[in-house]
Amino acid sequence: MGRTVLVTGGTSGIGRAVAARFAADGAEVVITGRRPDTVAPAAAELGVRGVACDASQPGQVAALAAELATELAGSLDVLVNAAGGLPPAPDTGTPPLEAVAREWLASVSANVLTAVLTTAAFRDRLARGGTVVSIGSIGAERRGGSYGAAKAALAAWNATLAADLGPRDVTCNVISSGYVAGTAFFGDGMTAERHRALVEETLLKRPGTPGDLAETVFFLASPGARHITGQTIHVNGGAFTTR
Repeated sequence: MGRTVLVTGGTSGIGRAVAARFAADGAEVVITGRRPDTVAPAAAELGVRGVACDASQPGQVAALAAELATELAGSLDVLVNAAGGLPPAPDTGTPPLEAVAREWLASVSANVLTAVLTTAAFRDRLARGGTVVSIGSIGAERRGGSYGAAKAALAAWNATLAADLGPRDVTCNVISSGYVAGTAFFGDGMTAERHRALVEETLLKRPGTPGDLAETVFFLASPGARHITGQTIHVNGGAFTTR
């Protein structure tokens, strides 16, 4: 029997590539997204199960866990927290401090709370030898604003999660993504000049792809990665290096 895999934010970009990678390996994959009109077609195209769920809303996450408890046989082998993104632009006329508060709350909600709630809802169903992977960002290392701060908080939370789940032989890691082309992350904010600058920062002189990140997630859920936990794995083509 193949593995069971849950990918939040699995309708597009990195999350979709992760879902496709596990599905190609024969896993039983479930993807989630906030909007039914994007979840249904993505699931059909990938040949996986799709459930509309805003992972920042406790009630919706609880409902997801209850629904999947009756549909997925046995335990959950892999949980990938890929939901996240930049905060929306403030509405015109919003008082300055209120705009700041909304931006920071939106960043934390989308990039930290989604992972925390989903993992809390499914932690008791995680199989021994299971894997939790959360998608972080290079923005946590430099000038990332509220988004970067939220991704830094994600990594700090992951360290605690890894310690909590380690005795059950569940590994927990963050993949810190650099610039990935072929996603809607930047919206209309990606220009040719910005693209060239981000590529030039890398040592490989190319942007990342959703497939690059998907392969790293797949490795972290493989037997060869069973002694890797509590880590932030930087996948950015050398734009940010560690030692």
